[in-house]
Amino acid sequence: MPHQFRRNDQVIVISGDDRGKSGRILKVLRGEERLIVEKVNFVKRHTKPRSQTRQGGILEKEAPVHVSNVMHLCPKCQVGRRVTVKDASDGKRERYCAHCGETIPRVN
Repeated sequence: MPHQFRRNDQVIVISGDDRGKSGRILKVLRGEERLIVEKVNFVKRHTKPRSQTRQGGILEKEAPVHVSNVMHLCPKCQVGRRVTVKDASDGKRERYCAHCGETIPRVN
């Protein structure tokens, strides 16, 4: 099932331990239908030192979240909303908030 999430989109988590947190998408894992969201779903990894430069210890990093557990954060409403896709006047496809009609900008 295709989804409309892209890197640097603002999203809000709607279910799970991090419900209510919002953040920016760092990475989209399309084959797994998962997203890595900034400052959401932290896990601890115990690592051994591998060389003189790499130190061991307990590292915290973001783990992937399933796309069904997040929604786009509308720039106008500031609430999680569904997204619709329409053709713009110049022929390109644009993403819009399904509630207020505000364009969801494409951020690179």
